[in-house]
Amino acid sequence: MTTACGTPATYDLVALRAIYDLPLPELIFRAQQAQRAHHDPAAVQLCTLQSIKTGRCPENCAYCPQSAHHDTGLEAEQLMDSADIIASARRAQQGGAARFCMGAAWREVRDGPQFDSVLDAVRGVSALGLEVCCTLGMLNAAQATRLKTAGCTVYNHNLDTSREYYPEIISTRTYDERLETLGRVRAAGLQVCSGGILGMGESVNDRLKMLGELAALDPHPDSVPINALVPVAGTPLAERTPVDPIEFVRVIATARILMPRAMVRLSAGRTEMSDELQALCYLAGANSIFLGEKLLTTPNPERSDDMKLLARLGLHPLVGSPMERAVPGAIAGHGENVCTVAGVSA
Repeated sequence: MTTACGTPATYDLVALRAIYDLPLPELIFRAQQAQRAHHDPAAVQLCTLQSIKTGRCPENCAYCPQSAHHDTGLEAEQLMDSADIIASARRAQQGGAARFCMGAAWREVRDGPQFDSVLDAVRGVSALGLEVCCTLGMLNAAQATRLKTAGCTVYNHNLDTSREYYPEIISTRTYDERLETLGRVRAAGLQVCSGGILGMGESVNDRLKMLGELAALDPHPDSVPINALVPVAGTPLAERTPVDPIEFVRVIATARILMPRAMVRLSAGRTEMSDELQALCYLAGANSIFLGEKLLTTPNPERSDDMKLLARLGLHPLVGSPMERAVPGAIAGHGENVCTVAGVSA
């Protein structure tokens, strides 16, 4: 197996476990050290995720209500017009979002009128001054370059879980295909956004192996979304037990330590999180959230509730690009050894 840049993907599970299992105060202390070295610890990047084509996805991801394999009652919607997407992005910007993410329920990008329409939307959203993120499934090198040329900043393509547990969740796309897509994204000059979902029945070691895969990429992903499963009736994971809150915080902190320059995004599942749990996540290194009533098709906290919580915690929206706002010197040496970042030697 290789990383997105073609070098061997190596990580030491024992070393990862040694970080994760630290006493919680020590774990959060080390996460804070990593965050303060590279980020404003009081700044949170505000993003909005818009489903621009909903439902009838041919993939069989066990968690996803948009899969054509699951009967969830979701009403499919065709690709939005580019003008409507741009209008939605403008509203998101007015609501405080600095990054606008567009998600289409596709297995892969296909050249033709629909992709051309997406490119038009990317140009329009970029012209507003927003960072533009797309998540459209697999894509080839030429398509990645076209997105970059149109003004796309970031491409999201999650690993979801560990290589070993992955077959329990999806069989219509391989793990290596996901890594290959990340490689094409990076080669095109786009920022990489890739993370996973907790609470799908995976073990702690599966979560750490996923983080190890991401941290072994050179350079690291620029954004690492950590999602808590939102169980949806009609999907195979509808009855899964919610992830333990402290285990969730430990994953956030471990991700921050392993990938100190990344934006660690507190993503799906926040509607079921208390304010106190979200505060712990910020303390553990999360520094980005999604605004808006939905994340694609699943619920998300009200914008007003998010802004009230940020105000209570003394946090403020990140202004400008994370790369522009990074602590001086933070960009050099992007890919630290996964086993020595936290002072844990393999």
